[in-house]
Amino acid sequence: MEHSLIDPAILYFGTPVALLSTIADDGTTNTAPMSSIFWLGQTAVLGMGSRSQTAQNLLATGECVINLPSVDLVTAVDMLALTTGRSPVPAGKADVGYRHEANKLRHAGLHGRPGDTVRAERIDECPVNLEARIMQSRPLTHDDGTLVFEATISRVHVHNSIRMPGTAHRVDPDRWRPLIMNFQRFYGLSDALHPSRLNSIDEEWYR
Repeated sequence: MEHSLIDPAILYFGTPVALLSTIADDGTTNTAPMSSIFWLGQTAVLGMGSRSQTAQNLLATGECVINLPSVDLVTAVDMLALTTGRSPVPAGKADVGYRHEANKLRHAGLHGRPGDTVRAERIDECPVNLEARIMQSRPLTHDDGTLVFEATISRVHVHNSIRMPGTAHRVDPDRWRPLIMNFQRFYGLSDALHPSRLNSIDEEWYR
């Protein structure tokens, strides 16, 4: 097989979509779709533009809820694309079609409720709600327009429909179908391809 040298503008080779809930200055919840996210143990690492309303809210309040939508919520998630909580809309975003939306949850037909450990709202329709507190933030090296946030998960809520039967704290990967962003297109997971040898390790070992 032969490789070709390319220089892609983005490197979204398939990452989970999250709806990030934060608290604005006026106490309302701002909800933003994002997919620059990954997990290390009980810490989520988030990346976003430093001038976004979401980034400003995180810096001001130090809290959020990371809501993970399933594939059946793709239409609602897509309705949040090209919306911003900032008014007026920054010129750069306005140029590519962004518009101000004061109540994003209502706009997308979603419903929120306050978290247990944070003020930001968790979204009822999302099968996974991860309440989190920001422990550290910093500019991305060599890129002063992007911030990296380390968020410690303080509480996890999941729909009963994705829990693994017979266990107290496990999610069933055969029932959980996260929404995936792959080069600006939405995808879902296929059925399991092959058992992993890592499955021989009890999940509690990682705690």
